[in-house]
Amino acid sequence: MKQWLIGVLIISSLFGADNAVIDCNIVFEQRKGEILRELERIDEQQQALQALQSATQNVLDQREQDLKKREATMAQQQKEVDEKLARIDRLIKQNEEILKQIKGATQSKIGETYTGMKDSKSAAILQTLPDDEAAEILFTLDTKVMSKILAKMDPQKAATLTTMLQKGPPFKDKNENETMNATNPATEQTPQTN
Repeated sequence: MKQWLIGVLIISSLFGADNAVIDCNIVFEQRKGEILRELERIDEQQQALQALQSATQNVLDQREQDLKKREATMAQQQKEVDEKLARIDRLIKQNEEILKQIKGATQSKIGETYTGMKDSKSAAILQTLPDDEAAEILFTLDTKVMSKILAKMDPQKAATLTTMLQKGPPFKDKNENETMNATNPATEQTPQTN
């Protein structure tokens, strides 16, 4: 810019002082107009940048609010799921306890029934049952009653049941159940249609 101004001054001194002042004013006015237009352009860009920043900030604020709402909803849902799981666990424990009571009462009644029967009749019935069921029933009986019933049974069956009773409950082996179900399709449950 200085060189340009020096160049203008040198040229104006060569052509005369009056023409030089007029030419310098024209040049300065043109240059002033260019600078003002450049300032306006910079101002417009600055305003556009501020508007963009403001819009971006608004979008970010909105997304943050949405995220907080989602987090609150998820926290509430997690709390509900945890409560349901705790309630289910309590119900399972209650059901298991009820099942134990029912099984105990059933075993007790069955034991009383076999205790009241004659030894030979009990032995004949138990001999026809599967080994695990017979062992389960014998396990609930008094030792004297059990020994009398075993004495009336086939020696092979009595030996098998005695071995099972020595091991103790549970008398039904899981692998045995799966094998029985695989070989006997009648034991499998079929879905009922209404």
